[in-house]
Parts: sequence; structure tokens; C-alpha cells
Amino acid sequence: MIQPAKRLGTVQEYYFSRKLREVRGLIADGKPIINMGIGSPDLQPPEKVIEAIQGSLNDSNAHKYQSYQGLPELRAAISTFYKNKFAVDSNPENEILPLMGSKEGIMHISMAFLNEGDKALIPNPGYPTYTSVTKLVGAEPLFYNLCDQNNWQPNFEELENQNLTDVKIMWINYPHMPTGTDATIETFKKLVTFGKKHNILIINDNPYSFILNDNPISILQVEGAKEIALELNSLSKTFNMAGWRVGMLLGNSAYINEVLKVKSNMDSGMFYGIQKGAIEALELSDNWFLEQNRIYKERRELIWQLADKLNTTYNKKSTGLFVWAKIPEDKKSEEVTDSILYNKDVFITPGTVFGSQGEGYIRFSLCVSSEIIKEAISRF
Repeated sequence: MIQPAKRLGTVQEYYFSRKLREVRGLIADGKPIINMGIGSPDLQPPEKVIEAIQGSLNDSNAHKYQSYQGLPELRAAISTFYKNKFAVDSNPENEILPLMGSKEGIMHISMAFLNEGDKALIPNPGYPTYTSVTKLVGAEPLFYNLCDQNNWQPNFEELENQNLTDVKIMWINYPHMPTGTDATIETFKKLVTFGKKHNILIINDNPYSFILNDNPISILQVEGAKEIALELNSLSKTFNMAGWRVGMLLGNSAYINEVLKVKSNMDSGMFYGIQKGAIEALELSDNWFLEQNRIYKERRELIWQLADKLNTTYNKKSTGLFVWAKIPEDKKSEEVTDSILYNKDVFITPGTVFGSQGEGYIRFSLCVSSEIIKEAISRF
């Protein structure tokens, strides 16, 4: 047996990869499992988007290698989208890089800026991929705690008291996953100031802006943000295109070019038809967002009913694709979710998946139809 690389000793199989395999096994055994664990949209992409990819297949360039930077018209559509939705100006020639999903971007950014022994500031709780990718490139995660008492915003006094030596990048994620908390322009201003003071690249991972959120904002709205900040975004959640793998990175051309050096050695361009579909999605009217949010509001109210059945508390002002709920003080997250899975055949995510600060919480996904949520409620 050839021994695996030492870097694999620093990470484990992704929680959802392991747990969903168990869930599939339970389903195969005849268990009527309801999956409320993962944020994979169950709704269909816009009809115009599907028509766009279908209509593109006979184009003369459809099946050739594509540019590493994506179609010029895709970059232009991203630029226009950011201008219309966030009032952010971006040069489509050199300040935008389409990605095969924003998860790819996390790896590319880390490879572009982190050396072995460097450190990355990572939110706790937060998206587990920030930690695993940091370890895979030989850097060290340095966690900063978020808590309910501070509305899940960074505590800048605590950040300043940390040893920031060797810190090169800082991951932030607003609207925040898993808690659904929005950032504020004031938080973004403080983050830009913090990044400039300590020469730390701030990266905001921003895929949930338009889900149950009346005030989408971008860190790039802050004056001077491009000097020290990048922003990732994605079509996965907003347009129900998770399996298409379409993301984007925006920021200073110098930073974008460094990431492009990595990306251009890792893939051979995004499929032409997917890019055509993405362009169509980015040009949709606001009616798309209104209709999606009407559906998610109905589902969220039902999830709140289920959360009440479990004697949890939650913030009704949170946004995004999940409901983050606090369980009773004497309970442990994984014990609660495993008990629900094995006794009620409902899969809910324990907060500990997202870090130690997630202990005492569970997370429900809104990617389940109202009828199925009602069935889950009936089981309690």
C-alpha cells in the first residue's frame, strides 16, 4: 500500500460526505429519512437559464476548451450584476474571475497566498472548508470566536489581542453560515481597517446575499476595500444551480491575477453552455428573487414550528438558507441530532460541524418542500 501524503493526516473526510453515506444506508434499509441537513436547493433553476444552456449546444465554440478567465460576456454580466445589486464598480477585464463554484476559489486563494507555516484567521463557527483547505496547503488555522452575545460579529478587541504574526488571510462569511446573521457596513469598515493595519487579506464568502435578505451588501462597497479585500460569490444558492458549479471572485486586479496563476494550472475552463446559462441567470429581474423568497418564507415558518417542537430558540431576523437554533442547555448537539435521526428519521445538522462555538446549536435546511416539513413536524 502506497502511503498517502502527510497533508491528508491533517484533515478528515468532510462531515456531510460521511454522514450522508450513513443516511443513504438507512434509506436503503427502508427508513423514511427526511434530510434537513444539507443546503442543496431542491427548487429548479430559472427556465430561461435551462433554455440558454440547451440553446448553446450547437454553437461553434460550445465544445472547445474555454478561456481560464471565462467568456468576456460572463465577466461583463457579473460586473453589471454587482453594480446593480451592490453598487460596486468592477472592471470585467481584470477584476473578475469566474470560478467552478466558490469552493474551488477557497482552494485557489489559499494556494495563491499561503505558504507553509503561514496562518489564516477562520471564523468559529464557520464553513469547515476554510479549515481543511488551510491545513491542506500546510498553513495553520487561527480561529476567532463568534458568539450570539455579539450577534455573531467579529470581536475586534479579541482579534487585536491575538498573536497575528504570520497571519496572511482572514476568512469572513456574511450573510453568515451557519447562523444566518447579516454583516453590517460598519463591520465591513472595521474589517477593512483591520486588514490594512495588519496587512491581512480579507476574503468575504458571500453566496447567501439574496435569500430572505432585504438588504444585500458587499464588503467591496466600503471605500478602499479593494486594497485589502476579495469577495467570493456563487450562483448555487441564489439561482438553484448548485450542481452547475458557477462561482466568481471579485477584487483588485493584482490579487485576481495571482489567483489566476493557480486556477490556470488546475482546470481547462468552464463549460461553454454553463457560462451561457450563468449569463442568463445574472440578467434576471428582481421577480426571480421575490418568488424564491416567498417559497423560503413559507418553509421557514414551518421550520420554526418544528424548532418549537424541539424546545429550541432562534432568531427570526436571520437570513439565508438555514435556521440556526439553540438547544436546551443540558443537551449536546450531536446527541440531539443523532437521537432525532435514529428515532424520528429526520436528519438535522449538529452545530459542532462548524466548530466548537457551534456546540449547543443545531441547523435546519430550508431545501425541503413545505409538505415534507409538515411530515417532519407530524413525527413529533
